[in-house]
Amino acid sequence: MDGEDRDVSLSEDTRGRSSPHRSTSVRQRQRVQQPSVEGSCEDEKSVSVCPKLTNWIKLNAKDLKIRLTDRRWAAEVVNDFRENLLRFLKNNDDQPFFQSAEFLTSGSYFEKVKIHSPDEFDMMLKLPVPSRLKMTKLDSGLFYQIDLARSTRTPIRAFVLENELTLSSSKILSEMFRLVRKFLKTYQVPDPRCRWEVNRKRPNCPAVTLSLYKTGDKSDELISVDVVPALEVHPSQGWPLAVRNGPDVENWLGKKFRQEIKTLPCFFVPKRLKGRKLTEEAKESWRISFSLIEKKIITLHGNKKTCCESNATKCCRKQCLMLLKSLIAGLKQRFPKELDDLCSYHGKTAFLNTLSIRYQDSMWACQNLPACFLHLLKALEDYASVGFLPHFFVPECNLFSSTAFPRKTLAFLINALQEQRREGLPLLKPPGPVPPLRQLSLLAGSSIEEEESTQQTHHMTTVQCSNATFMHKILLVVVVALVCALFLVSNGK
Repeated sequence: MDGEDRDVSLSEDTRGRSSPHRSTSVRQRQRVQQPSVEGSCEDEKSVSVCPKLTNWIKLNAKDLKIRLTDRRWAAEVVNDFRENLLRFLKNNDDQPFFQSAEFLTSGSYFEKVKIHSPDEFDMMLKLPVPSRLKMTKLDSGLFYQIDLARSTRTPIRAFVLENELTLSSSKILSEMFRLVRKFLKTYQVPDPRCRWEVNRKRPNCPAVTLSLYKTGDKSDELISVDVVPALEVHPSQGWPLAVRNGPDVENWLGKKFRQEIKTLPCFFVPKRLKGRKLTEEAKESWRISFSLIEKKIITLHGNKKTCCESNATKCCRKQCLMLLKSLIAGLKQRFPKELDDLCSYHGKTAFLNTLSIRYQDSMWACQNLPACFLHLLKALEDYASVGFLPHFFVPECNLFSSTAFPRKTLAFLINALQEQRREGLPLLKPPGPVPPLRQLSLLAGSSIEEEESTQQTHHMTTVQCSNATFMHKILLVVVVALVCALFLVSNGK
């Protein structure tokens, strides 16, 4: 996954305490710390990037795009899995609660910012819940206890605690694991060379994770899929109070767009709150998710509504995010233990916060890609330096708090980012062999390429034959003309 499901829950002063001045102090803290990021947001024309680094950034930006052959093969395999799993759930009589489930697409692949290979997919499985829920905040605004407004006799009652009101996240996730395993017993992958396997449940992970392998051996993972059960908060109920103001996008996307976002549903995924001595209800916590709204924001990313449309001016926002994701992947590959707590969602959060500050489309002109990326990289470094990265939708939540991101790891990250800038971003392109998915998809696409090649050869042969026939006709006309001329000359004598 993109990393949103890491434990990024608590701000440093949010450990079970409440204060009437808390929101004000957090906003003041943000205003104090934001200028270090905003100060780097000068006009790109005044930024000088050496030619070598410029070429290196542009070269890697081109390599980030997923190959068509890879995308086609992966999409076929994943779509077939999703459609058949949904059909299985709808026809499964032993668990009626999942019969009305629907899949929602989220994550970097569907935001079109996936890099290198289409090897990770997120699927949010929307589950039917009553229109009214009681949401009790357990931290700074990411984790909640979810209760029904009243006891019910509907199928959801199988997943409540003894009080008949509190929804159990662990029960729903365990049932999701059971159903997926049951489904795989009869499911056949469309490519007979492959098989799906359910991974072991990871602590604090809200997903049922599956891996696609080659059939017959324990080869490298080809594709990873996260199936995440989710509860939808009905739009009429509104968002929880801690996030009700919505993200800061007025200058960037406009007041109207901000109001539109706030009318969209938010979702809760089954993730347990970190900490000791939790109550039984707190152990069954749910984490709020804005992944679908993030997809909408990244899709409609321009200050001007026509940005990056077919006949409009293009920007480099998405390319900058993809480059940052690639650098984070390179850092984690180079320092797996030291940067285990770092994930792509930290980069995505820094990206969204930066877009709210540097909101004009002219600041992200395609020709300024190297300078724009360096601005974004500096923003992430500044957030790390002050130890405060506010969640885009829950600004009171600090993703770089000591609870979520150890001080030792943060110090290492700051040094690593500074070193990368000094040395010309060598880890912008993570070292490693050709992904196994590419090897397999190239073989799968060979028949298509051969067919296309055959068609091209046939077309060329047809053209050559037509040209030869035309030349023969011309030669025949010339010969006839010469014979006639000779005949006329002989008669004239």
